[in-house]
Amino acid sequence: MNAVAWRAAIFVVLLLLLVLAEWRWPRHQGNPDRRHRWPVNLGFGLVGALCLRLLLPWLAIDAALWAQQHHVGLLHLWTLPSWLAIVVTLMALDLLIYAQHRLMHRVGWLWRLHRLHHSDLTLDASSAMRFHPLEILFSMGLKIAAVLALGAAPAAVLAFEILLNGFAMFTHANLALPLGLDRALRWVVVTPDMHRIHHSVLRDEHDSNFGFNLSWWDWLFRSYRDAPRQPQATLRLGLDRFRDSREQRFGALMLQPFRRR
Repeated sequence: MNAVAWRAAIFVVLLLLLVLAEWRWPRHQGNPDRRHRWPVNLGFGLVGALCLRLLLPWLAIDAALWAQQHHVGLLHLWTLPSWLAIVVTLMALDLLIYAQHRLMHRVGWLWRLHRLHHSDLTLDASSAMRFHPLEILFSMGLKIAAVLALGAAPAAVLAFEILLNGFAMFTHANLALPLGLDRALRWVVVTPDMHRIHHSVLRDEHDSNFGFNLSWWDWLFRSYRDAPRQPQATLRLGLDRFRDSREQRFGALMLQPFRRR
């Protein structure tokens, strides 16, 4: 199986497992409105994947293959054990995604792209695919540049992409973990309760907990928030500007970054 097939297979299996877990242990008991939300969210996932394939000559894995063939990048300057090079790559790329995420909230035109993701009024595993294609292209461009600068191994880049996709679905899942497990996991990784705070309707809450995989960056750079003002089970999500059902249609969401109100 090639890299695309591996990622697709793991994606489908994880999505199905998380849907079952959300049904069995939901954090929010309300109607998730899958009939309307899932076609929209999955549609953005599909359009984003198509844009990457059609509009970019390379993906991150292609950049890693080229860097390996031409011995380009910082990791080719030192002789490191393979396992250490993989760890360095995973942590460096995860820090990049954390920094990118904070940037999306700070820079006006980037926020206009990213707010589509925050306009989802309910969170579940499908929310992990709700990103504007332009944000997907921007993110891939940053990853390609980082992979070339590092000289990251293709296996490490593939592992990171699989982890990023998997954790994105996990952290957005409507899943109630036992409190003790949630607290233990937060020392290393982002949990659904931790990331749900990031989707709060309140500005100071959604400007926190930017991590996707590792929770360390939020601790280190002081963007960690332990709990929302409201209980997790009744936490109000989304953005006040985009609560009307007409704003939740695929076409309106696609044009959202270009409209002023």
